[in-house]
Amino acid sequence: MAAQGGSSSAAQAEPFVENEEELIFGAESGWVEARTFCDHLPSLSTDLAHIPAPDTPCNRCQHPNENWLCLCCKDVLCSRFVNKHMLQHFQQTNHCLALSYSDLSAWCFSCDAYLDAQVIPQLRGVYETAYILKFGEAPPLRTV
Repeated sequence: MAAQGGSSSAAQAEPFVENEEELIFGAESGWVEARTFCDHLPSLSTDLAHIPAPDTPCNRCQHPNENWLCLCCKDVLCSRFVNKHMLQHFQQTNHCLALSYSDLSAWCFSCDAYLDAQVIPQLRGVYETAYILKFGEAPPLRTV
């Protein structure tokens, strides 16, 4: 009984998290503020006007969903919620900028932060191209 009491109090001391996503995003409210600048933008590919279609499967495992576009070399790889191939790609190549084909969010692995692809001039073009490829029309104008 004493061992159970010790583990019970230890478990109570840790914060309760319903799912792993809360730990990854670290935002209790569920809202994450995207950055409007990143020091790693010079590593972007010089040709982001021509990108693979959003339904392109992961180049390594062929998984069809939750894929990201590497904005440095244009590889399409799956997310950390599938087989983590984009994360492994970053760890192996240091290509830190990626665009999610699921929600068209941009992420910098080095900054560990989302980037506002609609506001950052270097990312706006690839965001618009991906949006058109995904939805068949230009993205709506956003007021900042």
